[in-house]
Amino acid sequence: MKNKTRTIITLLCSLLVFAVGMFRILTESLSSAPLFVAYVFAITGFIGVVANGILLRKLQSN
Repeated sequence: MKNKTRTIITLLCSLLVFAVGMFRILTESLSSAPLFVAYVFAITGFIGVVANGILLRKLQSN
C-alpha cells in the first residue's frame, strides 16, 4: 500500500472518529457513551484530521 493511500484512509478514519465524538456532544441520543469519551474522540479525531491533512498536502506536492 502506498503512502498516499494509507494517508487518505487514516484521514477518513480520523474524520469518522471526530464525527462520532461531535455527534455525541451535540445530541443526547448516544447515552451509552459517557460525555468524557465523546470529548476524547472529538479532540483526538480533530488532531488526526489536521495532522493527516498536512501530511497528505506534503505528499501531493512531491
